Amino acid sequence: MASDVPITPELEQIDGEIQDIFRALQNGFQKMDKIKDSSRQAKQLEDLTGKMKECKRLIKEFDRILKDEESKNPPEVNKQLNDRKQYMIKELNSYVTLRKTYQSSLGNNKRVELFDMGAGSSEPTAEDNIQMASAMSNQQLIDSGRNQMDQTDEAIARAKMVVVQTVEVGSQTATTLTQQTEQMKRIGNELDSVHFSLKKASQLVKEIGRQVATDKCIMGLLALIVFGVIAIIIVKIVNPHNKSIPDIPGMAPPAQSFQTNRRLLSTRAFRGL
Repeated sequence: MASDVPITPELEQIDGEIQDIFRALQNGFQKMDKIKDSSRQAKQLEDLTGKMKECKRLIKEFDRILKDEESKNPPEVNKQLNDRKQYMIKELNSYVTLRKTYQSSLGNNKRVELFDMGAGSSEPTAEDNIQMASAMSNQQLIDSGRNQMDQTDEAIARAKMVVVQTVEVGSQTATTLTQQTEQMKRIGNELDSVHFSLKKASQLVKEIGRQVATDKCIMGLLALIVFGVIAIIIVKIVNPHNKSIPDIPGMAPPAQSFQTNRRLLSTRAFRGL
């Protein structure tokens, strides 16, 4: 780049890379005339096509940075930088034209990747397709059309197969979801039954607890009664003449009963006399 034009280090680096690519393209096309093998020529042309794509990317990057810094530069500097960009574009277009010339000379022995000025695209342009079709014979065109039709039929068959498989997967998924829904319903019913059983068991445990407490109270009262009766019996046996303790029916002192019987017998004998 001209030394009198102020330029940022980033633009200067991009400009240097573009100039290196231009030199490589010039040397590469000079070598094309020395290569006699068509396959090697095609390989060389592919390498040069890759370099042209990289050059185009760098020119776009140069233009982007130039637009970002346009407001910071004076008008004359912007004009010089734009002229530099236009020079790069023209230089690249000249190599593109040269590439098309070499490709036409290669014929149809080997198809080389075509250069497209679109961003990041490697598809052949309409002009390249027309050139390829014009260089083919009628039989080649018929064979190419048949191949395209066969490929289209195969693509349609694959698409149909994918659709059938998708429908089958959808049916299997629907069946599985139905089965899982029924299983969830059964699980819900079983959980309700378990909850009801637990509730009944809890009530039964409470009733058993109340019965056990009642039985304990009754047994305690019975024990107290038995202990009281035993205590009275023991006292009466030890001290039968204690009048403060009433006699238990059927348990009068034996000695007193014997003396009473003797009195009754004596009274009856006296009355008989």
